[in-house]
Amino acid sequence: MAQASYSSSPDTAVSSTTVVPTAQRTFGFTDHASLWFSLGVGLLVIQVGAYLLPGLSAPQALLAVVLGSLLGSGLLAWVAAIGCRHGLSSSALIGRSLGQHFAVLPVGLNVLQLLGWTAFELVVMRDGTSAIAGELFGFKAAWLPTVATLVWGALLLGLANGSMTGLVRRFVKHAGLPLIIASLCWLSWQFGSRVAAVGFDTWWSRPGDGSMSMLSAIDLVIAMPVSWLPLVADYARYGRHTGSALRGTWIGYAVANIWCYTLGVMVVSTAPAGADLVATLLLAQGGLIALGLILVDEADNAYGDVHSGAVSTNFLTDRVSIRAAGMALAVVATGCALVLPMHSLEPFLLMLSSIFVPLFGVVISQLTEGLPASRSVRWGPAVVWLLGIACFHACAQLAPAWGSALPSLALTLVLGRLVRGRSA
Repeated sequence: MAQASYSSSPDTAVSSTTVVPTAQRTFGFTDHASLWFSLGVGLLVIQVGAYLLPGLSAPQALLAVVLGSLLGSGLLAWVAAIGCRHGLSSSALIGRSLGQHFAVLPVGLNVLQLLGWTAFELVVMRDGTSAIAGELFGFKAAWLPTVATLVWGALLLGLANGSMTGLVRRFVKHAGLPLIIASLCWLSWQFGSRVAAVGFDTWWSRPGDGSMSMLSAIDLVIAMPVSWLPLVADYARYGRHTGSALRGTWIGYAVANIWCYTLGVMVVSTAPAGADLVATLLLAQGGLIALGLILVDEADNAYGDVHSGAVSTNFLTDRVSIRAAGMALAVVATGCALVLPMHSLEPFLLMLSSIFVPLFGVVISQLTEGLPASRSVRWGPAVVWLLGIACFHACAQLAPAWGSALPSLALTLVLGRLVRGRSA
């Protein structure tokens, strides 16, 4: 590997296929927990939480939120523990599971999806910035979205040029996290007060319309934590201990996911029918400040996508350093956010996400008990992954009430375990 020519920053100097040395493993429990709490908070998560109503009643929605968050975050933590134990990136884990040559396919798709999600995050930040400017100054110039996109893109470029471990330990943990918690507390108080004004008993006893099953709702909640599965080991490999990586990732993300989904349920319960979520948050007392802080937090979500996209790019070609790849991806994502119709790309991005639930069912089944020998192709696990993708889409078409994530994950875990011995 050409790691000697990389930046002196520790996390950019370790290639995607290199085991992180013990001396560079600086993350403890609070680092993992603060990182994954921060990554778990976002406007998109609150928006998805709003989708649970009116299909479910409030008690059903909250039960789905808690169960889905614990399950999805548990899977995330499981992969984090595997990455920490072996000191390897997500792309390297995929390579050991499917074979180094076959892994080029899912890792390449991961780069594509991370590029898309980075652009989508930039669009969210752009639209939120435009809404704040309109609310605060009455300013609605046609060029404002373009300038906002370029400003957020420049910030992302600067973050990609820095140290991932430094960003987590200095900014996210000590500065960003308290501000984000304060903004969530304030919004929770505001919309909790609105629920109380309507009448808690009335809100709690209002029935759902039956348009969503409990399993489908759990599937929707699980979607957020499992969307981070292709990224989690890229950060967990810098952990000092496997147990702290597992607990920190699980607790940090589960708390954030439960909080944001619950906030989405409260917002949609008290907002006028068809109201825009960003506008509803702005109209809350203090909502302008809280929304601004959440937008700042969206930047580390975009950075998380860029860093892992860079690590995956380095797996595909070690001639490109992680830092250079990250900066290039930030520039390309900014360009995509400026010119592409992002809302029409969302179904494509969600389709790509369906690839990674069964993929990491295979990774877990192959690597929990240790690393198999490196091969170019491991056909047994590769076939199991393809069957898992087919199961995911078949369930969505034939039995949508049962969800897609859990059946495909269960299939790949079981079949992957069965073929592990033969493919070792």
